[in-house]
Amino acid sequence: MKHDEVQNLENWDKEYVWHPFTQMKMYQQNKPLIIERGQGSYLYDIEGKKYLDGYASLWVNVHGHNVPALNEALIDQVHQIAHSTLLGSANVPSILLAKKLAEITPGNLRKVFYSDTGSASVEIALKIAYQYWQNTNLEKYKNKHTFISLDEAYHGDTIGSVSVGGMDLYHRIFEPLLFKRVSLPTPHTYRMTEFDHAEDVKNFCLQRLESLLQEKADEIAGIIIEPLVQGAAGIITHPSGFLKGVENLCRKYNVLLICDEVAVGFGRSGTMFACEQEEVVPDILCVGKGITGGYMPLAATITSQKIFDAFLGEKEEHKTFYHGHTYTGNQLSCSVALKNIQLMEETALIEKVQVNAAFVNEQLQNLYMLDIVGDIRQRGLMVGIEIVQDRETKTTFPIQENKLDNIVLAARQKGLIIRQLDQVLTFMPVLAMSQNELEEAIRIIYQSILKNM
Repeated sequence: MKHDEVQNLENWDKEYVWHPFTQMKMYQQNKPLIIERGQGSYLYDIEGKKYLDGYASLWVNVHGHNVPALNEALIDQVHQIAHSTLLGSANVPSILLAKKLAEITPGNLRKVFYSDTGSASVEIALKIAYQYWQNTNLEKYKNKHTFISLDEAYHGDTIGSVSVGGMDLYHRIFEPLLFKRVSLPTPHTYRMTEFDHAEDVKNFCLQRLESLLQEKADEIAGIIIEPLVQGAAGIITHPSGFLKGVENLCRKYNVLLICDEVAVGFGRSGTMFACEQEEVVPDILCVGKGITGGYMPLAATITSQKIFDAFLGEKEEHKTFYHGHTYTGNQLSCSVALKNIQLMEETALIEKVQVNAAFVNEQLQNLYMLDIVGDIRQRGLMVGIEIVQDRETKTTFPIQENKLDNIVLAARQKGLIIRQLDQVLTFMPVLAMSQNELEEAIRIIYQSILKNM
């Protein structure tokens, strides 16, 4: 691209585009990164420089960029039809994908409600859970309208999903708009220093949950949880058995379990769905991000037959779920999602992720040689590297020092794109990234932290 074209795009980006989760004052002071194309594990900017995609284009990319089979799936579908409504009619790709999701999701999950973002899938799950109790027995369950979620939970950016969020940094400004939630401590083994062992952390949090349910079960419509890993909170990995403990308490106290697998599903955590690792079957499962391999916006809220049946009735009973989106079940998105899942099966991608996760874990240990690396948390190909000023006290750097911003910028200059979440560097590679590419990415992370010590 010519110099004048590059300059125009940079200027127009700053003049017209409002970027998400971005302080635009700082953004406008720097040279923007403008991506033009992608190939395999690499992104290329408008000046031709290439970067390893170390955040999987916000945790969504599965097989890499510009994959011929996924390209063909879109092209074949667009020659037939790009979109028709799912309100009161059906289409072929959405049917086939729903059947496939029912086959690959845990347990008896089988009813698929489509949307376009992870936030929307959670919003739908909350509304389904609330209405389920009203439809089942309005008089008996009229008080079941509250949700429990973890401290530092992140479930999306719509008002409902923010209401069950627990990240003060993102959510406090919207407090007057939100409905009430009940907060549960996050089992954060690195930060809960009053406990000696992960098992103690797990037991403490589960005991707190049971106390809440003993007191409030009649008011609780559901518990929503990110299984195994709280992503946006800084890749907080839960102790083994915590998720199963939550499921057991939901069953004991007649509360619905909603698993938000938008970030951790489709292989990211090392299995197709994270809840499989503890043999947990939620009442409602939210999926998104990796569902289309990083190609198209699509999400789904998947429920059991029991949940679905509560919405069946005569028209005058008003049990209908009055929710929907214009592009619900879009043919292009569903077609590429089907091909994505097919490729995952044909390439045995989950098994490769498990092998590569072990390789990454081994490579990451070298980062502990750097004094400002306080903790490294990993589940599958989700990695969080917590940067601290003092390992002993676990004190973090003052925000005005821009320590993590500088590390991220140094990595970009060396050819790797990663992001930070508060005081945590996140490494979320393309799931199909090769071991040579993974090794190179971790080498760049090491060098970028070293440069900023």
